[in-house]
Amino acid sequence: SSRWVGGRRCWNCAGSTGVSGMSSEGGKLWGGRFVGGVDPIMEKFNASISYDQRMWKADILGSQAYVKALEKSRLVTKAEMEQIVTGLDQISEEWSKGTFVVTKGDEDIHTANERRLKELIGEAAGKLHTGRSRNDQVVTDMRLWLRGSCTSLSSYLMQLIQTMVDRAAIEIDILFPGYTHLQRAQPIRWSHWILSHAVALSRDLERLREVQKRVNVLPLGSGAIAGNPLGVDRQLLCEELNFDAISLNSMDATSDRDFVAEFLFWASLCLTHLSKMAEDLIIYSTKEFGFVTLSDAYSTGSSLMPQKKNPDSLELIRSKAGRVLGRCSGFLVTLKGLPSTYNKDLQEDKEAMFDVYDTICAVLQVATGVISTLAINKDAMEKALSPDMLATDIAYYLVRKGMPFRQAHGVSGKAVHLAETKGVSVESLSLEDLKGLSSLFEKDVSQVWNYTNSVEQYTAPGGTAKSSVKVQIEQLKTWMTRMEQHKD
Repeated sequence: SSRWVGGRRCWNCAGSTGVSGMSSEGGKLWGGRFVGGVDPIMEKFNASISYDQRMWKADILGSQAYVKALEKSRLVTKAEMEQIVTGLDQISEEWSKGTFVVTKGDEDIHTANERRLKELIGEAAGKLHTGRSRNDQVVTDMRLWLRGSCTSLSSYLMQLIQTMVDRAAIEIDILFPGYTHLQRAQPIRWSHWILSHAVALSRDLERLREVQKRVNVLPLGSGAIAGNPLGVDRQLLCEELNFDAISLNSMDATSDRDFVAEFLFWASLCLTHLSKMAEDLIIYSTKEFGFVTLSDAYSTGSSLMPQKKNPDSLELIRSKAGRVLGRCSGFLVTLKGLPSTYNKDLQEDKEAMFDVYDTICAVLQVATGVISTLAINKDAMEKALSPDMLATDIAYYLVRKGMPFRQAHGVSGKAVHLAETKGVSVESLSLEDLKGLSSLFEKDVSQVWNYTNSVEQYTAPGGTAKSSVKVQIEQLKTWMTRMEQHKD
């Protein structure tokens, strides 16, 4: 019994169950309601196994915990529970060895694992999904996967910060220009620049740990929307899967993707920080600056111009920030249009989460390699220091003589203008020239024209004086020790 609909033959007419008399969707976890075939294009469009299979371990762990809860509620026998757990162990081994075979009917990782379990142990596999929905199953898998992934990212980020702090300690005596608006501003320590980025990344690590805490909430046992009616012990599930807490509301639990959005934002902000650092280093590596040279391991050449050495590693880090930010904004747009509880739009969460994780994993490792192998040109850095960068120091000199800062700022500006008028650098102005601007100038003004003296005056916490930079290094080392001690 068939008819033509829209130019295609339809076998889903007058209650037909197809030629076999059975649902052609019998292999689907949702197949009982449907009696016709799914358009092959729709089947491919709907499937997520190509990417969600990377959650195979989380899916198996969740199922093993769930069958234990079913056994406690006497919904499966102890023998059936052991049979299911053993079968899932075998499936886990197949995934680990790369021998698991995904079949055409495997819509997602949940379908694939349950299909294989039935092949291994028979009908007892059908009891595993008792009272469980893919709605609470998939979000449990995602939380388990992301929890472990946050631990990996924490390790990579800590390694990068450690590399930066170690380098700052070694190269603490090197001075170079600090820039605002990409204009030379004041002399600073190279280590001060390194630590400015390390401190931003330390905030990122703290934020990641906070994200991980909010990820670690158990949704399993929430069913599709209304909860679990069979007395499944959610506290047991919580303990078996090492979650910190149980979700409060089943409707919220199955649709909550705040943890994904928060992870995507975290990655966007972290990569924004890394992009800024990469941009600085790209500029510093140009011939015009010549402050740093990238290792050949993190550079490429030109297909046409043999003299070129391109900072591709840094440019790619900079570009990945845009990629991740796009993932974040795109997912938030998806979320904002949804009604309550689970909708299939949420299938977009996994590709965003996986792609962002892979991206930032690569970026952190490459950034660590770049920083650890970077060569610096001390001479070029010091030659880039110029007397006009000490204009603020003239004002500070006058302030120490008792002049109000606003007045001192004006006198300093006049000194710079006078030097420009005479066609000389500001430190070449004679004492008589300076006294013409203010009687407070004395012979000791000559101490102003010293870059080391300049940086050493910034002794307040956070400053670029050597003593202050050393304190920053020690504080970051103490912080890293504390973070290592509390990483679990």
